[in-house]
Amino acid sequence: MTAESTDTWAGWYRDRQGAEAITLTAGGRQVRTRIRGVEYEGADFAALEAVGAGEALASCVMEWDIPLPVTSEGAIQQATLSCLLALGERGAESSGGRGPELSLTLHFGGAAYASGIAGGGFEEALDRIRRQLPAGMELGGKSLVGAA
Repeated sequence: MTAESTDTWAGWYRDRQGAEAITLTAGGRQVRTRIRGVEYEGADFAALEAVGAGEALASCVMEWDIPLPVTSEGAIQQATLSCLLALGERGAESSGGRGPELSLTLHFGGAAYASGIAGGGFEEALDRIRRQLPAGMELGGKSLVGAA
C-alpha cells in the first residue's frame, strides 16, 4: 500500500454479539474500518483503536481477502491473500494470555502459502509468505499496510 493510494476490501467481523460485514480501507499508512457504528483506525490491522468514543476491539475475529498481483515466470497473474485476525481479551498479553494473532494465506496456482500464526504486524506475516515462494515468483511491487 503506498501512501498515495487507498485500497478497500470487504470482510467480516465476528464477536459474541454476532457477525457483521465490514469494509477495511488502507491509505496514508493507516487502516480504517467501521464496526457497529464506531470508527477504528491504526497503523496496522492488529493495531486498530477506536477513534473518539468507542469500545476497544477484543474477543473478536476479522477476516478479509486481498487481491494481490504475483509475478511468476515473467507474467503478472492475480492471487488472493486471505487474512484472519483474532484479537483476544483486552490486556491478555500482560497477564500471560494471547495477544493479536494474524494468519495470512496466499492462494495462487492451486497452492497455498501460509504465514502461520504471527504475533507481529501484517508486513512481518507477509514476509513469511515471501520466503516460501518458489524461485522466480514475487508478490506485487506495492508495499502494504504498516510499512515505513
